[in-house]
Amino acid sequence: MEHRKMYKKLSIMLPDGRELVVEGPVPPEKLKKLRMHADLDAFRRPKDQHEALIEIASLPEGRIIAARDADLIVGYVTFHYPDELERWSEGGMDDLIELGAVEVADDYRSFGLGKRMIQLAFEDGQLDNAIVYTTEYYWHWDLEGTKLSVWDYRKMMEQLMKSVGMVWFATDDPEICSHPANCLMVRIGKDVPLSSVEAFDRVRFRQRFMY
Repeated sequence: MEHRKMYKKLSIMLPDGRELVVEGPVPPEKLKKLRMHADLDAFRRPKDQHEALIEIASLPEGRIIAARDADLIVGYVTFHYPDELERWSEGGMDDLIELGAVEVADDYRSFGLGKRMIQLAFEDGQLDNAIVYTTEYYWHWDLEGTKLSVWDYRKMMEQLMKSVGMVWFATDDPEICSHPANCLMVRIGKDVPLSSVEAFDRVRFRQRFMY
């Protein structure tokens, strides 16, 4: 599979005159020169997450879309192959990409950065030859910080993913099925062959007789 990576950049001017930059895929050598906002700790400590972003950006299929305030990373989105320990890797598909972490620092959440970062990742058909999926688990959501109910947060995440054409897909994955707010959302690129769609269906359902 060809990994189409076309660097894109957009600027957002804040009322106080500061410029936020949304860009990517950001190469690892550039990520090394940036700092991580202290609030970006949803998945691991900021320093460790910064190292993880650099590692992902170094992968052939990996891509990091970042939002930064000067040299400070204030938000990011990751794309990479499924973890080899998860069921989504079982098909051995080279055109199945996970939209993994989406995180924005608290003070920057009113600027629509999550949506802008995700939309930038799909610009110019970069991911049209891939099946991109995301697994939404309520235990990863910042319910306390946002003061949203689990269902309002789920609706917010659905709307975010729908902005790039991702839709809800059924699955018998135990983790997703463990809570009704969890969900699988998927975008099948227009250049994805039918054989890959069928392979993904086999990964989604282990117990076909139930559906």
